Amino acid sequence: MLERCGDASEGFSPEQKQGLYRAIFERRDVRSQFRPDPIPQAILTRVLTAAHHAPSVGFMQPWDFIVIDDPAVRGAVKGMFTRENARAAAHYTGERATLYRAMKLEGILESPLNLCVTCDRTRGGPHVLGRHTIIDTDLFSVCLAIQNLWLAARAEGIGVGWVSILDPVELAQLLGLPAHVHPVAYLCLGYVCEFLAVPELQQKGWRERVPLETLLHHNRWGTAMPDGEWLGAHPGHQDARESKTP
Repeated sequence: MLERCGDASEGFSPEQKQGLYRAIFERRDVRSQFRPDPIPQAILTRVLTAAHHAPSVGFMQPWDFIVIDDPAVRGAVKGMFTRENARAAAHYTGERATLYRAMKLEGILESPLNLCVTCDRTRGGPHVLGRHTIIDTDLFSVCLAIQNLWLAARAEGIGVGWVSILDPVELAQLLGLPAHVHPVAYLCLGYVCEFLAVPELQQKGWRERVPLETLLHHNRWGTAMPDGEWLGAHPGHQDARESKTP
């Protein structure tokens, strides 16, 4: 006889659900809204603890967190960004190039704290449960930790900006990373003047959010869902501030 399974379907209260969905829909990639106020140690610890409680394949927990407040290190990272950003800008022409160069894409020096999230590709040993077929599940797991951190930070009123326009090899050398440890994300953290109502790239006309219904397939690629009426109740296409219920 199978043991009777309990019922864990009660879930969160309406208020708790609303808080979760609010953090998801109001999370922003912050670049130019940082305030200089320091992040209290207790709050930073809570945010990092949330990141550390992310799921990971084989429970390998491949992440490490480098907290960076040294002005010299941050200045060096800023220099990397400036060089790489100029290279990236060269790929655009006309109005697109003008818009790209007008956008602020980092807050390395303006934010009170920088954070590098790394991936130890040897953690858990040579045979990690669940990683045999897809070796990059360690990198995927680190991205889950970053998302946890981002949502926890938003709940604490802290902005996060991901600076992706950096040379990972040069960044690893600057931070003294061992050869088996890779930098996955360089983040800027701090309290902000405001969280924008919509993502900044959308606000400035770089891209619009793709409608969810255009991204859904049924059983196989390219096959439409048999009934899309349920999508009308989903708030994902709206800003959280316009949604009354999750």
